[in-house]
Amino acid sequence: MNGDSVLQFGNGNIGIIKAQGVPDPQAALEQMISAALALRDRVSTDDQQVIDTALDVIRDGGAADPGRLRQALAGIAGIAALVGEVGAPVLGAVRTLTQAVGLQ
Repeated sequence: MNGDSVLQFGNGNIGIIKAQGVPDPQAALEQMISAALALRDRVSTDDQQVIDTALDVIRDGGAADPGRLRQALAGIAGIAALVGEVGAPVLGAVRTLTQAVGLQ
């Protein structure tokens, strides 16, 4: 028998949270790069330069120095937070990648 086994007690339970394990690092890296490139087209030239510099580090993924990787992700996350809703996918990608490579 395949599928989910669910044991539920009490009232007011809504839904099932799935995929709570550590994300695949390669998939998280690709998602991060894609989201950052999409954001890059929607920000100022100065912010584009910050994103480009950060992407040089991020593309190294797990091989990058953890301190430099964290700093690069923080730079992109800062830009994403400033631009509001447009930056939401980048913020999600940053969270996923930090979890995938163990930077939390």
